[in-house]
Amino acid sequence: MGLFDFAADIGKKVFGIGDANAADQIKENIEANNPGVSDLTVSLDDEICTVGGTCETHEAKEKVVLMTGNMKGVGSVNGEGLTAPEPVAEPEYYVIESGDTLWGVAAKFLGNGSKYPEIFEANREVIEDPDKIFVGQKIRIPR
Repeated sequence: MGLFDFAADIGKKVFGIGDANAADQIKENIEANNPGVSDLTVSLDDEICTVGGTCETHEAKEKVVLMTGNMKGVGSVNGEGLTAPEPVAEPEYYVIESGDTLWGVAAKFLGNGSKYPEIFEANREVIEDPDKIFVGQKIRIPR
């Protein structure tokens, strides 16, 4: 899991562009949602955020990267410093497009729109409300 690209001009706003303590604010946001990472380190250089730490599961590693990248002002995430067990299945990601709903995403990937809670639960740290997703947001598709 190397460098992941995100849309820097969209996402959750937790820091102002150029904030000296932006990395600290990103770290606080991740730790507040506790996706299963310890010894978390975060640095931000321009729009590239580098994260490190020990993840309990590969899913936790994916969530740290997604939480970081789905913040306004972060254009790329380098997750090379995150250690985790090998994934059970290859992860699948999806970028929300105009007109998407979690119901529609669930129908497309899980075969049934009523399974949207599975997508919401897999992305709880990234999606705060299943009715509030935004274009360009990158999410995990559960397996």
